[in-house]
Amino acid sequence: MSGAHAGELPTALAALADETRWRILTEVGRADLSASALADRLPVSRQAIAKHLAVLSEAGLVESVRSGREVRFRALGARLSALARDLESLGRQWDQRLSMIKQIAETSE
Repeated sequence: MSGAHAGELPTALAALADETRWRILTEVGRADLSASALADRLPVSRQAIAKHLAVLSEAGLVESVRSGREVRFRALGARLSALARDLESLGRQWDQRLSMIKQIAETSE
């Protein structure tokens, strides 16, 4: 895989499989936000937001940044771009396999 180590892709995808974490990532992709600000925007408690942010942070998808007395979170664009490249590469590999299977099926008819 080009942008990630083999174990990072499943970890990132598992983190993104949760709808709330996906919504959190979408929000922090638009602007750096604190857990409290996220709790105001989403129908989830601040405590639950903090747990989701920890999972996203462990997966390398967000980072915390201090802004005065507040801790805000931002999406890591480079990590998301690497994840997208890995998924695109995987898709190309499957397309190649399907093309080979089609060729084999057509020549054996």
